[in-house]
Amino acid sequence: MRRRLLAAGVAAAVVALHAGPAVTALPLVRRRLRTLSGAGRPGTVALTLDDGPDPASTPAFLGSLARLRVPATFFVLGAMAAKAPGLLRRIQEDGHEIGVHGWTHRDHLRMTPGQVYDELARTAELIAGTCGVRPAWFRPPYGILSAGSLLAAARLGLRPVLWSAWGRDWEAGATPGTVLAHLRSGGIRGGATLLLHDSDCAAAPGAWRSALGALTAVAGECERQGLRLARMSQHVP
Repeated sequence: MRRRLLAAGVAAAVVALHAGPAVTALPLVRRRLRTLSGAGRPGTVALTLDDGPDPASTPAFLGSLARLRVPATFFVLGAMAAKAPGLLRRIQEDGHEIGVHGWTHRDHLRMTPGQVYDELARTAELIAGTCGVRPAWFRPPYGILSAGSLLAAARLGLRPVLWSAWGRDWEAGATPGTVLAHLRSGGIRGGATLLLHDSDCAAAPGAWRSALGALTAVAGECERQGLRLARMSQHVP
């Protein structure tokens, strides 16, 4: 009985160690961890886009960002980038920053530390090999960090970052209006990091159109407040 209790205690401790960082996905916790939530310079706002590059949608985002003269940081999936290396290069050539989102859109709590490391390393190598620049930033799928996520990021020299406001643009009923309302609720303000998606590969079909449609309003909101949209590396000291 004593051995069983000891084994159960050890197992519980291992689970807690593995899953502990996931509490940062909770808004209240994330807001208190300013560095992890992407809190940056008071005069800038970081626009980030997850889940691409997607030939069906990313070019439309790049076109809109070019018209608005707005830079962004794209957190890419390696599996998507491997299918569209030319689009990955175009993101960088258009002046945007590229970060690691993972190879697949899998919850890191459901993966071993070795699997997480392999996904991040493979994606980082693909970005470096395709674009000639090693990525500096990492955001886990669903914003859920595990101990393996943090260890892998540290080994690869990647800086973990989540967000301070999201547009919930992955939802089936999302519209440009609802996306803007959610971002405003989270706070379009100096120092904020905003989360949108340039692909629907892990969302409701066509949901990316709601984020695309909100870009002009988001840029206008920042301009009215005298804020400059910036890449993550320009935004966070």
